Amino acid sequence: MVQDLLIAVVAAAALGALYLAAAARVVRQYERGVVLRLGRLRDEVRPPGFTMVLPGFDRLRKVNMQIVTMPVPAQDGITRDNVTVRVDAVIYFKVVDPASAVVEVEDYRFAVSQMAQTSLRSIIGKSDLDDLLSNREKLNQGLELMIDSPAVGWGVQIDRVEIKDVSLPETMKRSMARQAEADRERRARVINADAELQASKKLAEAASEMSAQPAALQLRLLQTVVAVAAEKNSTLVLPFPVELLRFLERAQQGAPGAPEVARPPDSGTPDPRPAAASEDAGAPDPRPAAASGPYVRH
Repeated sequence: MVQDLLIAVVAAAALGALYLAAAARVVRQYERGVVLRLGRLRDEVRPPGFTMVLPGFDRLRKVNMQIVTMPVPAQDGITRDNVTVRVDAVIYFKVVDPASAVVEVEDYRFAVSQMAQTSLRSIIGKSDLDDLLSNREKLNQGLELMIDSPAVGWGVQIDRVEIKDVSLPETMKRSMARQAEADRERRARVINADAELQASKKLAEAASEMSAQPAALQLRLLQTVVAVAAEKNSTLVLPFPVELLRFLERAQQGAPGAPEVARPPDSGTPDPRPAAASEDAGAPDPRPAAASGPYVRH
């Protein structure tokens, strides 16, 4: 009798251990448990920790509540200004309603991925190339709204969408490089022209000041000579005004006892000099160098 009772207790303990092993479940901190009893959804969502289910009657589905980072495959499209581009993105989302994520959609990850790809193609077709390259923040917000609208019914919240890269054809890259180079050259020419305008205004003001004081022009000429001489040149050419040389010639002719200076003959009168003097091509010219533009050499 005692032996039979002992066997019954051991059998009951074994059955209890088997039941406990079959009914015991552990839900992690970042998960929530959704129970389906005989195919029907239980209203209670199991919190993290140890929980029990009815073996054979209940089915526990664990839903991850962490933020999921999902890359969106690169999509080929044509922008609104007829440029072929290839754009890829990344999407961040999380489950906020575990029951809806299990019941409303078969696989919420696959659904979000497909929705992100179709929305990305739609954004490419509605945008210009300049917007894709320089105004990505606005496109990211529009892409997030397009994906978040259907995802709300699946118990999924879209946290953020980012466009990672925009690939352009090689011909378009070369065209954009030429455009950027031409724009930089245009700005350089505008800056140079502005500098020339400002310099011309300053020179006009300087000329106006020098015209009031004639000695200032001579001082400026001497400053220029000093600046040229500072370059250590071996030859310095300093031209004299022809009017100054004519003044010296007239002063020499008017002096008492001064020899008569030969003047060049007119075109209509013959040369009074003897022919022997003109035949000698190697003889130096005794005339002063006033008519040939003299210069002083140091």
